[in-house]
Amino acid sequence: MRIQLSDHFTYGKLIKFTLPTMAMMIVSSVYGVVDGLFVSNFAGKTPFAAINLIMPYIMIFSTIGFIFGTGGSAIVAKTMGERRKDKANNYFSLFVYVSFALGVLFAVLGIVCARPIAVLLGAEGNLLKDAVWYARIILLVLPFNTLQFLFQPFFSTAEKPQLGLVTTISSGVMNIVLDAVLVLLLPQEYKLAGAGVATAMSQVVGGTIPLIYFGRENNSILRIGKATFDGKIIIKATTNGSSEFMTNVSMSVVGMLYNIQLIKYAGENGVAAYGVMMYVSMIFSAMFIGYSMGTAPVIGYHYGANNHKELKGLLRRSVVIIGGLAVGMLIASEVLAVPLTNLFVGYDDELMDITVSGFRIFAVSFLFMGYAIYGSCFFTALNDGLTSAIISFLRTLVFQVAAVLLLPMIFGVDGIWYSIIVAEFMAMALSAFFIVVKRKKYQYM
Repeated sequence: MRIQLSDHFTYGKLIKFTLPTMAMMIVSSVYGVVDGLFVSNFAGKTPFAAINLIMPYIMIFSTIGFIFGTGGSAIVAKTMGERRKDKANNYFSLFVYVSFALGVLFAVLGIVCARPIAVLLGAEGNLLKDAVWYARIILLVLPFNTLQFLFQPFFSTAEKPQLGLVTTISSGVMNIVLDAVLVLLLPQEYKLAGAGVATAMSQVVGGTIPLIYFGRENNSILRIGKATFDGKIIIKATTNGSSEFMTNVSMSVVGMLYNIQLIKYAGENGVAAYGVMMYVSMIFSAMFIGYSMGTAPVIGYHYGANNHKELKGLLRRSVVIIGGLAVGMLIASEVLAVPLTNLFVGYDDELMDITVSGFRIFAVSFLFMGYAIYGSCFFTALNDGLTSAIISFLRTLVFQVAAVLLLPMIFGVDGIWYSIIVAEFMAMALSAFFIVVKRKKYQYM
């Protein structure tokens, strides 16, 4: 029996409903990790460092999908809760069209600016050439990547989280198969380009499958059709999704800053080590992101329906579930630090030591990360984009920038890893503050 947004959610039903979205995000992260494994082990350390150097820049241009995905899905879920189905579908269709058009525009801009940005980040020689080459391949399919990010939150809003998982698995299989063919079989100088093509084609698949599904008659509650342009709702979605926009832009900017600091304190090995940690942490943080994304339409629906009792239960149960995930992730990451690092850089003893040491420090941040991520998504689902944006802005930019500039001066390269812990702890405390302060307005406590 299909779980509906209007249902009462127990622990079991909440986990069952969010599990496909969590799995979708984990699978998406896993195939990103596989991409890194192929490049690191078969293309070499410099191409691997090049990807990690330029990836934050690439991600900035994908943020438009996050804006209309998270901000738009909250609006659509709330509108559904208000029993205005036709209006909800009009909004959904409009967000799809606007996202694709902006994806085309940003693809052109990103390709033109790739080289000067790579130079600004400190790349030179082969590192510069590889970074620019990889960025331009990925940005060619940016409109489809934008749609891929847009649809992720809408799968749950459409009450079809399983479709999101199927789409992500299909995209991931495409990436892994093409990686195995192109990276392994192409000459050494073309292996990085092969990895880029594999990733680009997987993004085309990830954006096209839901576009076809929602563009035809289907058994979900959403369908792409004719859309009436509504500037106010575009602004509302942009404002509501500004936290996710801020999160991704800030993470990209901070990622660039981390790479600059790592080049300064540890050289190319530091950038490669940070890349390994980011790949592995994507899998762990994907659980938090998937859970938060999966619960958002439920929160938005019950907020629109003025069901305050259900909101209280959702918040209380989410705090417990996220706490359990956090402890499990910390234990798993400490136990798996060596074998996971060995998969990526086992061929270089010095790089292996730097990465394992840094990852064991970095892993402590999982205790706090989930609550910060959920806090931001919670307020986005309540259509309180400003509060969500404040949490995201301070978490991903202000706290991390301050920490990564200050702590390395005290602790050296380890200070870079400590800065992530400090930033996530501060963001968790800030999220708790807003949840307490806003409890009377939204009546969830």
